[in-house]
Amino acid sequence: MRTNFEIPQGKRKPLYRFLEILPGLISYGAIILLFLLSWLDPVLGSIYLFIIIASTLVKAISVAYRTVQGYKVVKAAERVDWRGRMEDLSHPHDAFERLRDNDDNKSYHFSEHIENLKFMAAMPTEYPNPDKIYHAVIVAAYNEGFEILDPSIDAIDKNTFPSDHTIVLLAYEERGGEAMEKTAKMLREKYKNTFKDFVLVKHPDGLPNEVVGKGPNLTYAGEELAKYVEKKHLPIENIIVTSLDSDNRMHKKYLDSVAYEFITHPRRQHLSYQPVSLFMNNIWDAPAPTRVIAVSNSFFNVITTMRPHALRNFASHSQPLQALKAMNFWSKRTIVEDGHQYWRSLFFFGGDYSVLPIRIPIYQDAVVDETFLKTIKAQFVQVRRWYYGASDVAYVGTRLFAKRESRPVPFTQLFPKFWRLLDGHITLAIMAPIVAFGGWVPMIMNLSAHTMVGYNLPNIVSVVETIAAVGLIVTVLISFRLLPPRPKKYRKGKEIFMILQWVLMPVTSILYQSLAAFYAQTRLMFGFYMEKFDVTKKIVKK
Repeated sequence: MRTNFEIPQGKRKPLYRFLEILPGLISYGAIILLFLLSWLDPVLGSIYLFIIIASTLVKAISVAYRTVQGYKVVKAAERVDWRGRMEDLSHPHDAFERLRDNDDNKSYHFSEHIENLKFMAAMPTEYPNPDKIYHAVIVAAYNEGFEILDPSIDAIDKNTFPSDHTIVLLAYEERGGEAMEKTAKMLREKYKNTFKDFVLVKHPDGLPNEVVGKGPNLTYAGEELAKYVEKKHLPIENIIVTSLDSDNRMHKKYLDSVAYEFITHPRRQHLSYQPVSLFMNNIWDAPAPTRVIAVSNSFFNVITTMRPHALRNFASHSQPLQALKAMNFWSKRTIVEDGHQYWRSLFFFGGDYSVLPIRIPIYQDAVVDETFLKTIKAQFVQVRRWYYGASDVAYVGTRLFAKRESRPVPFTQLFPKFWRLLDGHITLAIMAPIVAFGGWVPMIMNLSAHTMVGYNLPNIVSVVETIAAVGLIVTVLISFRLLPPRPKKYRKGKEIFMILQWVLMPVTSILYQSLAAFYAQTRLMFGFYMEKFDVTKKIVKK
């Protein structure tokens, strides 16, 4: 059953409004409850706090393990000759005979590659012809300059996937003005003979029923792409669409890796293909606070690629054009179109949809603006937009608690996903301040209490935090392996600051994680909806 899966406009129904309020209600309630329990009885407050701190310790240990595991997997995937594997798929029988006795178990998913060749050789009509696969890459732009967009498009050109099977669409905003128009034409002139086609798509300003954001721009470009494919008589079922931000630079093996997974998965039309987003393009140029946030977010993406059951669309991702056209592309009513795309797809396909991890990176910029203060502000603007993903709690919850005949996905399948979504946003808001300051609350709220637990709680919390710091140490060590080469303009001593910067972790967690999450959830509580995508300014530091 297919229904309208768009975000409501205007006045929400009571259930929808309650679920919009719910994340903030629980987040504020969790903080207030600590003070209330500590005032009633410091032992109760201490027990409540200890449960939260203990869960933090468990998560920290898990983070350390998943970080190491994820790093190894990403590096292993990068070493694979994906172009060679694509060529194997073009001649599966011969490749299977050649590789079947090859003892290469250390190579990433080599045994799965042998199985894929075996099945393709036996049932060739069940799989798309690798030589008829096309990539369409939509590069979304607002008012970014040539120096930002050119490296992103050049990275597409450097991919091992054939350029004559790659269509690039520069989707730029009319509101970007004359400068953006000029940049678009310069890029078309440079790359017009590089790809199968380089198409300019200007998204008109002020179209009805659209927020000011990336989703409407992508959808407009997607609709133009569908017309282009029909006009050129290209096989829509064999076209994979990748959406990129203006600063995104894909790894040279990304397109081949996605094409390989697309071909070899029978449910290919019901999948999104999610790369690992690493905020490393300009990491050496970023000030310490934004470096910490950029590396932390990079590691979060490395970790989530190891948890496919919890994986959702984030930033750049790929999806088949046939599926996108059927579901009317991306939402035009949210500023977090990437994460929201997961839920739209899940509901459109009646639960028969998932996100497939692609362990190949797409590199993005850390936040860098013209001055330190502008950078600090721009970083907050970026993360508050991300955390406005709490708006999906109501979007998902209303469908979860709908009548059985109106529910697009079975309750038992959807409830764990809803719970992870809600829990994730609450954790973002409450964890950092409770871990940082919670140990003192039972004593402050009940000075007359002379309990062993109350007096020793700050010390207990300190010990737990010390153990949890192991996860941070692992992050620091691996971050050095992920860093791009140090630019010559920086002295060798710069590496020292890459270590010292991590003392800012508690501060950035509170200012950029907790406060941004509370900001987004508070706006939802009071119905002050964010309907404008505040673009993070992109600059090249000379």
